[in-house]
Amino acid sequence: MKIFISPAKKINEEKILYDNTKSSKFYFQKEVDYLINELKEYSVSEIKKLMNLSDNLSHLNFDRFQNWNLKSDKVCPSIYMFEGDVYKGLKATSFNNDQLDFAQQNLRIISGLYGLLKPLDLIYPYRLEMGTKMITNKGKNLYEFWGNKLRDFLTDEISNDEIIINLASNEYSKSLKLKTISNQVITPVFKDFKNGRLKVISFFAKRARGEMANFIIINKITNCNDLKLFNYDGYKYSESSNNEIVFTR
Repeated sequence: MKIFISPAKKINEEKILYDNTKSSKFYFQKEVDYLINELKEYSVSEIKKLMNLSDNLSHLNFDRFQNWNLKSDKVCPSIYMFEGDVYKGLKATSFNNDQLDFAQQNLRIISGLYGLLKPLDLIYPYRLEMGTKMITNKGKNLYEFWGNKLRDFLTDEISNDEIIINLASNEYSKSLKLKTISNQVITPVFKDFKNGRLKVISFFAKRARGEMANFIIINKITNCNDLKLFNYDGYKYSESSNNEIVFTR
């Protein structure tokens, strides 16, 4: 089973203690080097415009790109780097060694800068969303920059009978081109009953996606039917249709 989640805009700035003997190295070094070298040429105002950031965040990310250093003490495993609703639900710091090993084997984080990350890949803090319209040598945005690389990496890594659990947002999951992959893809959907109808409420759905990833990891789930047992904060299995599994409350 391969589980995919999105990164988060918010970065954890606190020093996280981790077992460095278990850390790993991200795969797309050449691509990361290229993007960082390009981003180092951007001024503060150009970063602000490119990413639609506040003045403070523009300066922060300008400094990050200028001082890029993968040997810095700011580097840490990707699973601990991100904050936000998905990662609050994931609760990675609570994983024991067995659960962390399962996550390393099965969980992947899609990244606009790093491509695909394993949980223990060491990364430097950054901000670069997959939907960013950054002009590169491959085209007018990051989707064109990554092209088929993420899909091809996934198909090389995954076995023919492995199931893909898509817990990433649309912005990120479409970079994997999942419709072109022969493996079964299951997308959990979380809906709330509001104003007389069921609808996806982003704030709640993000947390639920993180909780679902946590549920899979702590229970070491490999059978997709076991996903129906998920029960978080009132969400319960409702129905399955096409490649979606729907939970409602």
